[in-house]
Amino acid sequence: MIPLKVNKKRLSTEAWSDTPLLWVLRDELGLTGTKFGCGMGLCGACTVHLNGLPIRSCVLPIGNVDKQSVTTIEGLEGPVAEAVQAAWIKLDVAQCGYCQSGQIMSAVALLSQRRAPSESDIESAMSGNICRCASYVRIKAAIHLAAASLKQSPKA
Repeated sequence: MIPLKVNKKRLSTEAWSDTPLLWVLRDELGLTGTKFGCGMGLCGACTVHLNGLPIRSCVLPIGNVDKQSVTTIEGLEGPVAEAVQAAWIKLDVAQCGYCQSGQIMSAVALLSQRRAPSESDIESAMSGNICRCASYVRIKAAIHLAAASLKQSPKA
């Protein structure tokens, strides 16, 4: 039995310790917002937060998680998440939408660490997230919009 903390809930799994976190999230816990893309940690579709930092869940063995805090797109909350989600909607970022949960998770992690990111900060933080629809211009614009709204928000 491997203890987990996912989206603030204490859980456990009987999965083998080398099972990727992604499969436990999707297949056991039914949290299908996190997507399978490449299976090698290269595309970013499987991005979740581990203790607030973005990680690729397709290559992280569940045995390495051991009670650490995992947040998926379904559990994302707070002022930064709200600002990012609002910007994504306002700028109609998603096309097919497949990569968007990973994109949003990476953007929230960036803005949680840097409230006024530069272009190079954004490019660096988002570089591991691939969008087959090539909505990169709108993704960057949404991150800038979210940062601007956080600057104006008293609760952020």
